[in-house]
Amino acid sequence: MVRLSTMPSFRPKPGRRALRITFSDTARAGALDLHYRDYEEPPGNGGFLLNGGRLYLDMGHIEYASPECVRLRDAVVYDLAGDALLLNALREMQACDHVSFIKNNIDHYTGATFGCHENYLMRRETQFTPPVLGTLLCFLATRQIYTGAGRIGQAHPLAFDFDLPPSATPVRFQISQRADHIVNDIYQWVQFNRAIINARDEPLADYRKFRRLHLLIGDSNMSPFATALKVGTTACILTLLEEGKFPRGLILQDAVVATREVSHQPDGPWPVELENGETAGALEIQWRFLEAAGKYLQGRDAEIDWLLESWGFVLDCFCNQPRRAYRRCRLDYEAMVAGEVRRSRVPAWDDPWLLSLDLEYHNIDPSRGLFFQVKAGKRITDWNQSVRIKNASYRPPANSRAAGRSQAVAWFRDSDLYPTSSTGIRLPRDRRTS
Repeated sequence: MVRLSTMPSFRPKPGRRALRITFSDTARAGALDLHYRDYEEPPGNGGFLLNGGRLYLDMGHIEYASPECVRLRDAVVYDLAGDALLLNALREMQACDHVSFIKNNIDHYTGATFGCHENYLMRRETQFTPPVLGTLLCFLATRQIYTGAGRIGQAHPLAFDFDLPPSATPVRFQISQRADHIVNDIYQWVQFNRAIINARDEPLADYRKFRRLHLLIGDSNMSPFATALKVGTTACILTLLEEGKFPRGLILQDAVVATREVSHQPDGPWPVELENGETAGALEIQWRFLEAAGKYLQGRDAEIDWLLESWGFVLDCFCNQPRRAYRRCRLDYEAMVAGEVRRSRVPAWDDPWLLSLDLEYHNIDPSRGLFFQVKAGKRITDWNQSVRIKNASYRPPANSRAAGRSQAVAWFRDSDLYPTSSTGIRLPRDRRTS
């Protein structure tokens, strides 16, 4: 009974203006906050959307929180709806020629990172014992081979308050944008001492029945298919966790080190050290998780069957040649960028032209973003197009509480009532009843 939502971040300059256009009388995409939500969230800093999600400024960058989704396909559709809202704001500003929204997780020049947070609603009685957490961390550290967004280079040393471990060879290109910035396995803070799993227990629901699993390790994916794999495989694994069907013997010696080591090997073979002293490959580990998911979840519904088949299809592609798999499946690994470097006359991997190419891959504007120029097989291309639903920016998923929030937001725009959180509504004093 896993419920899904995502929170990608963008790197804009005119973020506040785009925000106001989205909530303006012209766009009418939602209801702007009229009160302080926190000391860093003053009135006008963001608001709730008609699709049940939320758009706001967070620590200088604009952040979109998708509405709660029950189905995997909806989770992908409403992730893309955030892109569409921001792109429409640029068009309203007539700024598309000189302003871009970059949907990525790093700043090459300052060393800053911005997350793509995943949130999964789970049963409160689910037991996160040390063996369970160790197995979950093993899955999350190795899933990046098909969910990583790719990046040029590695984290700037100034991004950390300690020395990075020395590397035998310079990291010119790696799988994940977030891997270098993850320095703990489980921790309660989001901005400092970033962990794979954020331990803050804030279910945004009935805390007696539910808990929220908050993940910080994921990248912002340009590929809808990669987003589906990232969220869908994780949801399957969490379902196994809830039902006590986790595979055994898959606990890493150090999940943080393994995350970084896998990311630094774009061509594989991605060996990681297990707690029992043995060595296993990330691809082998993912096969074992897929086998467990197939054994217990196959046949439950058509969407799970599609996810399991797609997961196996991608892993099977990796068995031959990783870079060919990324191109064939149109994952977010930026294999096109790396391939162009190998075939071109670029003087060095830190050349400014190459760094700009890295950024333009994540431009959400289809007329400018390099991702949209990468061709995949018909199967993946057709699926990616099928989840770009125009009205998803203004209509919520029908089978989650986001539908009720959407109805409330539509009324709030023209009244003196407005939401104060994902679960509450504020009433003026003269409208309150006992």
